[in-house]
Amino acid sequence: MEEWELEFEWLRIRHFVKDKFEKSELPDLNIVLLLIGIQELGLVKQGRLTKEEKTDLMHIASCQLLSIDGYYEFKGKDQDGWPHYQLLRPFTLKGAKEQENYLKEKIIHYFKSEFPNEFNN
Repeated sequence: MEEWELEFEWLRIRHFVKDKFEKSELPDLNIVLLLIGIQELGLVKQGRLTKEEKTDLMHIASCQLLSIDGYYEFKGKDQDGWPHYQLLRPFTLKGAKEQENYLKEKIIHYFKSEFPNEFNN
């Protein structure tokens, strides 16, 4: 994906999330990861999430996104319904910008598959 296309599609995702949650500001990468984690968990918790829960949800999102290219494999859910993944091969992409762009590409792929009516036009 070319840089301009990545930025355009990433902006579409951010606007979609902003509009769905009726927020005044565009979400950053961490917020989008958190929302993917919540989606993958499939449960809605009443009240505020703890810092540890947020970290765990972002980890779930990262594993799900990295599973697209075979870095992780979904192993199942534990007794509390939390998904678990197994590392299949190490993620070797170096550099913060390169890793961020990779995650953005996987997020775009995720949203296009989860919300095809909104993103496949």
